Amino acid sequence: MIAHLNGILARKTPVSVIVDVHGVGYEAFVSLNNYYELPEIGQPVTLLTHTYHKEDTFKLYGFLHEEEKQIFETLIGINKVGPKLALAILSGIPVDELMDAIAKNDIARISTIPGVGRKTAERLVLELKDKLAKLDKLSPQAPAGGAANRLLEDALSALINLGYRKNDAEKALQQVRDEHADSPALETLIKESLNRLS
Repeated sequence: MIAHLNGILARKTPVSVIVDVHGVGYEAFVSLNNYYELPEIGQPVTLLTHTYHKEDTFKLYGFLHEEEKQIFETLIGINKVGPKLALAILSGIPVDELMDAIAKNDIARISTIPGVGRKTAERLVLELKDKLAKLDKLSPQAPAGGAANRLLEDALSALINLGYRKNDAEKALQQVRDEHADSPALETLIKESLNRLS
């Protein structure tokens, strides 16, 4: 299984990217939200990946954030939700809004996602509420300190998944946190920590 890609962004479209890793181009399908966050072509990029293998199909799905990858993997575990629909859902609504809609049973909001009808939206709310609660993702009233800690945990998990030792990753993350007056975004935490670890 390919857990991540770390290389040069050789091509990007709203649907997929090609990452050149030491001369080998890997294609990974991405959400529209991730597409907008990608660096320019020719720049370094790190993607967390989900390897989808079924019969004669072998595809990579890429994510800039650990949380989105976890949501994707949770979505494809739901009956009648394949990778294509899961990616369409993540393209049609930011992860935070999706979590908020599920927490509030907002069927109408989820139904506005292209490709998701009312029945599918109802099934998503019913099944995701239970699954995401186990991942500790449904906590809209969580205190700021808890959110910051969860952000650090997500960043640490991403760095460990990229092959770095836990102790080294924790030190790098703490250095990044110390340099910021406010709590930095997950992407900033990971990128600046990678600079220190490389």
